[in-house]
Amino acid sequence: MSLAGLLLDPFLDYGFMRRALAGCVALSLGSAPIGVLLVLRRMSLIGDAMAHAILPGAAVGFLVAGLSLFAMTLGGLITGIAVALLSGLVSRFTLIREDASFAAFYLVSLGVGVLLVSIRGSNVDLLHVLFGTVLALDDPALILIGGISTATLVSLAVIYRPLIVECLDPGFLRVVGGGGLVIHAVFLTLVVLNLVGGFHALGTLMVVGLMMLPAAAARFWAETVIGQMLVAVVIALLSSMAGLLLSYHYSLPASPSIILIAGGFYLGSILLGRYGSLAASAWRLARAPRLA
Repeated sequence: MSLAGLLLDPFLDYGFMRRALAGCVALSLGSAPIGVLLVLRRMSLIGDAMAHAILPGAAVGFLVAGLSLFAMTLGGLITGIAVALLSGLVSRFTLIREDASFAAFYLVSLGVGVLLVSIRGSNVDLLHVLFGTVLALDDPALILIGGISTATLVSLAVIYRPLIVECLDPGFLRVVGGGGLVIHAVFLTLVVLNLVGGFHALGTLMVVGLMMLPAAAARFWAETVIGQMLVAVVIALLSSMAGLLLSYHYSLPASPSIILIAGGFYLGSILLGRYGSLAASAWRLARAPRLA
């Protein structure tokens, strides 16, 4: 089979592959820019915490209505926002810092979520929640993911300037009365929305990978925030397509395949990236004596 056949035939021949690719494209467009902002705010691990925080709500939705897209989405959204608010309040009014507060709540959330699914569901149901069903996306799931991505891009376009200011200096907007708390709340809501939308495709354990790995890799290829967002989206798209093809040709689970490809891009960026990579550092050291 030709190279073009290997790359295109799975998507041309099978509708479930086209649906999976469409879902991953929409997910990449929304979550990758959010990941760049999380890296910029040094909140990378909070994205992972929030991904686990939606699990209890999704589990309650599953217990009430089975594998219902609406029930699991609504439940995940409620618990995700609740954990974000509680973590913020705890860090604001106690000695616990925000990252430690998120870590504590996410561990509790993960335990509660797995317990709830295990009580009534089967191992297949638990795997569905944890690892998603990217190869079985239906129309409502695609509409949900596409809607969340669209809302994310529109929101980022509207609040981009104050959001960047709030990322670089959280205290500045509060001092000048620029609504820093509102901007922070909107940003956390966008994080939760993208994680909730993504867990239907990649699961609660994997969804944060497509958000953070391309964003971390993009730091080695671009200096500006906009540049990093564009690079992160491209890496997420390439990871999605390559992961789906790897899953199809070698009968591997789709979600881990996508995340491992994204991990490969991250490792490659550490080695060969344009800014701050091992190769860039070696090149700068090699040129230093000549410049001196």
